[in-house]
Amino acid sequence: MSVRHLAVIGLGLIGGSFARALRAAGEVGRVSGYDPDPQQRQQALRLGVVDQVYETAEAAVRDADLVVLAVPVLHTGEALRACLPGLRADTVVTDVGSTKQSVLREVEAVCGQLPSWFVPGHPIAGTEKSGVANSLVDLFRNHRVVLTPHAAQSPAARALVAKLWQAVGARVVEMGAAEHDAIFAATSHLPHVIAYSFVDMLARLPHSDDIFPNAGGGFRDFTRIASSSAQMWHDIVRANAGAVGELLDRQIEELQQIRRMMREERWDELRELFARARTARERYLTQIE
Repeated sequence: MSVRHLAVIGLGLIGGSFARALRAAGEVGRVSGYDPDPQQRQQALRLGVVDQVYETAEAAVRDADLVVLAVPVLHTGEALRACLPGLRADTVVTDVGSTKQSVLREVEAVCGQLPSWFVPGHPIAGTEKSGVANSLVDLFRNHRVVLTPHAAQSPAARALVAKLWQAVGARVVEMGAAEHDAIFAATSHLPHVIAYSFVDMLARLPHSDDIFPNAGGGFRDFTRIASSSAQMWHDIVRANAGAVGELLDRQIEELQQIRRMMREERWDELRELFARARTARERYLTQIE
């Protein structure tokens, strides 16, 4: 057992799944939890995700060895501030946020500096579902978890967090926070923006009632992520607006180029673009570890 007492702040899909997975792996003893939603607290308790829930974050983290902040990225600072009075001097704190520069800024603002005991993390796993009821014991198995250590990072704290993610079947990699945000703007944040925008556009067409019943598997695959939490993705895009905005500008230019090809009947060029994209995706599939 690596952690005698784990505290999870934010009892949703990711926080709940991490608690379930660590318990199944025999890596934690007691699990306490807090969520601002009383229903989520009671559901987590009823499902056995946590052993005890509290009405404040401070109470939930008291005497914890490890605290996981599983909250929307724009609320990281607020959650940490609520936890601080209950933390021991040697408590390790980590997060699961999808942006890392914004998280580091919030943590530094709350603490006055980046504390050695804070380990920034991001599991590259999830579903379009939300809430602790949808948490899964094997959600992170065979998925990457990115840690973005900072200059003040405690090697022991980083090693503990990495060990726990590995214990639940994840592969831990490390990179800088800016590199992380640029990569995931491209691979995750922009795709969600496009999916939401596409579905919203179709839903506002005069004949939308005829469109959705006739949609096939390709439509479901392409738009699946538009069923994700609107609040969570609003926060992610807002937190990483610079990188997402730059890529969105490039995507708009690409779509305008395709529109010109169609208008000018440059069908060979359009086919070549499709072929390049297909080749790139097939190559990507061979690189998945």
